[in-house]
This record gives sequence, C-alpha cells and structure tokens, in this order.
Amino acid sequence: MAHGDVSRDVTAAAVTRAADRTPVRAPATAKINLALVAGRARQDGRHEVVTVLQRVDVADRISLEPAACLTVTGFPQDTLVRAALERLAELASAEPHWHVHIEKHIPVAAGLAGGSSDAATALRLVNGVLGDPLDPEELHALAASLGADVPFFLTDGPQLATGIGTDLARLALPTDYWVVLVLPDGESKRSTAAVYEEFDRCGGSERFAERRAALDEALARVRRPRDLAALPPNDLASSPLAEELRELGAFRADVSGAGPAVYGLFVHRQTAQAARRRLRARGRTWLTVPAWYG
Repeated sequence: MAHGDVSRDVTAAAVTRAADRTPVRAPATAKINLALVAGRARQDGRHEVVTVLQRVDVADRISLEPAACLTVTGFPQDTLVRAALERLAELASAEPHWHVHIEKHIPVAAGLAGGSSDAATALRLVNGVLGDPLDPEELHALAASLGADVPFFLTDGPQLATGIGTDLARLALPTDYWVVLVLPDGESKRSTAAVYEEFDRCGGSERFAERRAALDEALARVRRPRDLAALPPNDLASSPLAEELRELGAFRADVSGAGPAVYGLFVHRQTAQAARRRLRARGRTWLTVPAWYG
C-alpha cells in the first residue's frame, strides 16, 4: 500500500480553483482510537504502538488561497500547520505564497488529533496546487516528521498504525454505527511524556507481544460493528465514562488516544441519542458517524 494517499477529488479541485484564485476548502476530521496497544520505549525514546485509527465526522475546516507570504489565521494557537507548510515549501523548493485559514470545531488537546488533522489537510491542499508536488512517499515522510498522527490524515478509511504510529495499513472494518463523543468537564489532556512515564512505571509494556497478538486476532474476526467490542482496551488511558456509555447501550466504549475524550459506539441512532442526552451534564457531547476521508 502506498503511504500518504492523496484524495484525487481534492487535488483536482485544488488545481482548478487555484487557476481562478478562489479559495480551496476541505474538512479536517477528528479521529478516535478503536484500540491502542503500547509497548516498550525504543532507542529513540518513542514507544512502539499498535493502534486502530478511525476518522469521525467532527471536523475543522481548512481553506487555502494565494497570498503574498505564508499566513495562517483563524486559530491563534496553531504552530503545526505553519511548520508543515514551511517544511513543504523547503522540500518542494517553492515560495510559500499561501494563506491558510483554520475554522476550528474539534476540541483542542482532547485525544482527537485535531491539530494533526489540520496539518495534514493543509499539506494535501497546498501540495495539490504545486507545479512540482511531492510524491506520496515524500509527503508521508514529511507528515511523519511532524507527529505520529499526521500521516493517518493523508489516507482514506480505517488504518492499523504500527511502529511509532506512522506505519499504516488499511483495514476492512465496518463503519455502519453511531458514535457518541464526550469531553468531560474539568479534565485536561496530560502530556504525552507524562502518560508514557506512568505507563512505563506501572510495567505497562510487559506482554506487549501477547497483547498485540490478541488485537490482531480480534481484528481478523471483525465482520459486523458489534465485533469491534472484542478489541482490547486502551493501554494508556481509561475513564469511568466508558462504563457509563456501555451501560447506556454502547457495544464498545473507550478513551481516544491519551484522552480525555471518550467515545461510545452504538448500533442504533435512537439509543445513541438517548445516551448523549444522559451525558450532556458531564461535558461537551457530539453525536456523529465514522468518516471515510477528510
């Protein structure tokens, strides 16, 4: 499989619209981790992971138009989109005459990878209007240098991410279910370093090969949405909200990434809507569905 697969329709639209200097726009979707198994730290300090990544239809909006110089507006805290485009300009030997606007909807620092999605979407849009664009492998390598989640957002469909999370393989998983997302009030995302420090201190990497094999076996048996319930729980984070979601009818519920966002998967929309209503007092909630691409 070629890494960093760029959506043809987005690229074609980018070329056409750049010609008449109208903005090019694309959604930058959030993701959830349907499973996350972590292992020991490598020599470079990064941890081995095996994780199942799935887009969901909660999205920022990214727009691109020509400009005198590189500007990124709409989200003052951004550093990743700017860094991505500066690096792209350097690698492509291009002048960064681009204005990118971020319309933010994905909550920040929630375990939903909104910043990574924004960066990858901006890369896709700008690469699509370059006269000499980077090839998919080069774009994937650039994305991987920015963060472990960024390459995923250059691909379509659910993916199995291995290594440090940047080696991707497409998965044939069902996507006909509803997703309730909950961002609990009063909780904030811990730093990645702190999460892995606690994981190591508690001996979390023990039996990594066994847990990975269990994940692989569970994936091989998935035929319908309910089969996703057999995937192992998140190694890095847990939440009592996951149990509440299961009690409210979710066939699977877990923390996304290092949290604090929690998701529940439901077969029926009515059940999902009822669960969302019950949990609104606990924090921000969304009722959404899996997304195939951004």
